[in-house]
Amino acid sequence: MKLNFLAFIFLYSSFYSYSQVDVKTVKPENDTIQYWKKINKIGLDLTEVAYVNWSTGGSNSISGLFNAAFIRKYKEDLLFWNNELFLTYGLNKQQEREWQKTEDALVINSTFGFKKDTLSKFYYSAKLNFNTQIGSGYNYPDTDLATSKFMAPGYLLAGVGVKYFNKLENFNMYISPLTLKSTFVLDQRLADEGTYGVKKAVYDQNGNLISKGERSFTEFGALLSVVWEKEIYTNVNLSNRIRLYSDYIRNFGNIDVDWELNLNLTVNKYVKASIGTHLKYDDQIKYKEDKNNDGVLETYGSRIQFKQLLGIGLVYEFP
Repeated sequence: MKLNFLAFIFLYSSFYSYSQVDVKTVKPENDTIQYWKKINKIGLDLTEVAYVNWSTGGSNSISGLFNAAFIRKYKEDLLFWNNELFLTYGLNKQQEREWQKTEDALVINSTFGFKKDTLSKFYYSAKLNFNTQIGSGYNYPDTDLATSKFMAPGYLLAGVGVKYFNKLENFNMYISPLTLKSTFVLDQRLADEGTYGVKKAVYDQNGNLISKGERSFTEFGALLSVVWEKEIYTNVNLSNRIRLYSDYIRNFGNIDVDWELNLNLTVNKYVKASIGTHLKYDDQIKYKEDKNNDGVLETYGSRIQFKQLLGIGLVYEFP
């Protein structure tokens, strides 16, 4: 009887100890699910060239490019919400010339989506994109009149559609058959000139103003957006972003293109290099040129816009 009682006490105490350890392992006190992912990144690229008695000639110059990215991502099993803020601003100073702007962009993206089950890679989504610049832009060396300003132009896209996401390939594609695109030119002088596609001012034969230029217009069309990122070599990442938009009302089939291709090379935690291209085409943006050298800019048709970037600089990420 004493043996049975002692055996019972031993088994009970062993089971009690095991159950306590198991509970602590399965449900630790500090066990929390992280739904939010944050990325804060700022960078600065500097380039300087100086000449002293250089036989082949050259101009001293210095340039700087500031960029920042603030990203907030929320992810659960069946839904996500991604928010992005990108800032870019660059200046260049050459010998005997004033400072000139080389880069200027303010971009905000927000995408919300949900899917019906955990196996599906398709999300029912809503997407918002806002794009403008921070400071004024000029047709250098002429700095008397700005050719662009903050919210002149400004672009706002909002729509609903379907997003396909492949986490293994780091590939996502968004298709929206219902997207509103609003273009803003809030500077009245630029609006009166009819820049960036808005309806320009109307004057009588004597040059008197009849009606001011409109400061915005809205399109309704379809949007295709693709983002693909991949590490092609060790510490070498390729980023490919393309956006295609076509308006149903004004000229369906005429496609606006916004394509960025960047190659990012990581030297170490703080030093990185990048090579990138940016191609744009918008039928509403007309090309202006003074072909007669009389100081009068004449408006011509739309053209492909292209930009190439090469930079080496410092990058700092913080919580």
